[in-house]
Amino acid sequence: CIFAYGQTGSGKTHSMQGTKDSPGIYMRTFNELFKVAGDRVGWKIELKGAIVEVYNDEIRDLLADPNDPRKPKLQVKQGKDGNYVPGLVQRQVQSPQEVDDLLTTGSKNRTVACTDMNSHSSRSHLLVQIIGSMVNPEGKQLSSTITLVDLAGSERIAKSGVSGDRAKEAIFINKSLSALGDVINARAAKNSHTPFRNSTLTHLLQDSLSGDSKTLMLLQINPCKAHVEESLCSLQFGARVNNVEMSKK
Repeated sequence: CIFAYGQTGSGKTHSMQGTKDSPGIYMRTFNELFKVAGDRVGWKIELKGAIVEVYNDEIRDLLADPNDPRKPKLQVKQGKDGNYVPGLVQRQVQSPQEVDDLLTTGSKNRTVACTDMNSHSSRSHLLVQIIGSMVNPEGKQLSSTITLVDLAGSERIAKSGVSGDRAKEAIFINKSLSALGDVINARAAKNSHTPFRNSTLTHLLQDSLSGDSKTLMLLQINPCKAHVEESLCSLQFGARVNNVEMSKK
């Protein structure tokens, strides 16, 4: 799992999404996987992509038809291989162009709005999942998932100048980020219980933040003096994340 964390307007979406001339984490990750798959002689490797947003603590499938009236309410379920979301659209990708089409669809359907702090503020957490199914030369089947997360930015309602639906979104964003902080604190303190189920975001990320998973956080900082308090809060959160130790097999 790779996730970008920081206040609103600090560059998280740019780091993850990038541009055509300078691709971000999403495209770089897929390209590296295509390269590795091509180098694995005798392996059969299939890659699929899924894109969801957590908006007001609800899961939205950004690859599903937004006009389909039969769309089911999506929820996190526990399966034999970990948490998953039944009914989530997964598209097979075999080339960078197919990945670009996938990401364009997801980005187009994501919820954004203008605030006083960010003219293109993400109003949801975006999760791009890469599901890999592999068969090695000996015939052994393997599977793994990479989750790339562009978290919505923490914001102070007084500073962002939002009201109505935007204020409701901000409350849900801050609440879910607080739940993520509680999970990180519990993991760092090695508590017997970790409150993954306190929010949809942390429930979705449970497998990425526990066990022997590999997790990287990009800590995004706004260099402006006016945002020094938020920057300090982000750095303190990053320090707590750095204290979390994953299990070793």
